[in-house]
Amino acid sequence: MSAILVIAWNDVRLFLRDRTAYLWLFVMPLAFVWVMGFAARGPGGPEDARPRVLVDNRDTGFMGRVFLKELGQQGLEIVTPGSEHAADARRGITVPADFTERVLAMQQVKLDFFTIEGSDIGNAQIVQLRLGRVIIALNAHLARLAIDTRGAPPTEAGLGALIDAPPAVALQVSHAGRKPQPVGMSFSLPGNLVGYTFLNVLIFGGASVADQRRSGVIRRLAVNPLSRLQLLGGKILGLMLLAFVQSAGMLAAGQFLFKVPIGDSLGGILLVMGVLGWVAASFGVLIGSLARAEDKVIGICLAIGLPAAAIGGCWWPLELAGDFFKRLAHAVPNGWALDALHQLITYGSGLGAIVTPLLALAAFGLAANVAAARWFRA
Repeated sequence: MSAILVIAWNDVRLFLRDRTAYLWLFVMPLAFVWVMGFAARGPGGPEDARPRVLVDNRDTGFMGRVFLKELGQQGLEIVTPGSEHAADARRGITVPADFTERVLAMQQVKLDFFTIEGSDIGNAQIVQLRLGRVIIALNAHLARLAIDTRGAPPTEAGLGALIDAPPAVALQVSHAGRKPQPVGMSFSLPGNLVGYTFLNVLIFGGASVADQRRSGVIRRLAVNPLSRLQLLGGKILGLMLLAFVQSAGMLAAGQFLFKVPIGDSLGGILLVMGVLGWVAASFGVLIGSLARAEDKVIGICLAIGLPAAAIGGCWWPLELAGDFFKRLAHAVPNGWALDALHQLITYGSGLGAIVTPLLALAAFGLAANVAAARWFRA
């Protein structure tokens, strides 16, 4: 076992001494995560959890302040004309100067809603819907307060207490009958994590074995009291450690830079990536054992890794594909690994939901191990 660890650690140490390795391990994958996450934000869905609304409050009475409070209660971020974020607002509203006066006189008040030039339709419609809810809620509070006070004029304290009170009826919304479609960074991070880990480990493994066969390094290692399985195990373990380094770096960036919630599922995610790293390492060593020329090995690995990423759903959501392509995705390891990551990250499932993908990945890994042991040459 110690010989396997020595070989693995030496391979990792030599690889990480090359500065260009960090470009392919971290820089390129994270750049693709950002680009694809930005491009796959979803079909017309809202981009902001709290979209901004521009409010020109000309009322100096308390009803203007109560109105602003209700806006925040309904999930809107208020910006004022001339402020730093005024240009980011999706819709605008003007509160008239006599707002409080007319409400106290029990007269109808009309608020001026307006569209801001350049705002996207999807988010603007969300804002407009919430503004309608604000009007309904404010009217309900006024009616409730009139009933409770037997027709006394409304007060700021009374309306504020009703706004802050928990609702008597709450609606809990969840997906029923189908799972949510992965979009944005929640789609991009798992897809690129699987695609780049498989591709990089495949290329690094194949190229390093082919280069060490050509230069005679493996023959010199074979002179030592090592079995072929120990030598093979050391090479595969070293590549698995590289997969772990890349996965850890991308997951850290996903959690803290791209705000993808992975903390509760970190153990399961690392387990999936460890098994995928084993599969890719085994195939890489197999390819490097069959082809001696390093340039040919890289070409073969690219011809395998890139189609596997496309077929496995690393570049577009399989939920948008037909049944044939969904079945085809499971003909490659990438499809199974991506299934497991979406179960953990997107759907919030536990380890029990990834047993089948892990068993399928293990079958790929065992087959590649047997073939690599059969054709591994010095």
